[in-house]
Amino acid sequence: MTRLILALCILASPALAAPQCALHDAMKAILAHEFDEHPVAMGLAQDNTIMQLYAADAGTWTLTVTSTNGMTCMVVAGEGYETFAPVPAGVPG
Repeated sequence: MTRLILALCILASPALAAPQCALHDAMKAILAHEFDEHPVAMGLAQDNTIMQLYAADAGTWTLTVTSTNGMTCMVVAGEGYETFAPVPAGVPG
């Protein structure tokens, strides 16, 4: 079921007009030029891939994964991105 939902999200993504995979610098330029999206968060996975979240002021967002060879692929994209203020430690959030 989760795979079906992820597949539907990818198919419904406006980012499909852009290449699904490219070298990191090229993907970063595509997301900036085509969608005005810029990096807002990142993380390192156990397999040494890098997850990056790109977002635009207009609320669109794209999640990418970059492998150790520098190839970056879009995983999913959507709309309605917003940020939250950090919750201090010990405060239920």
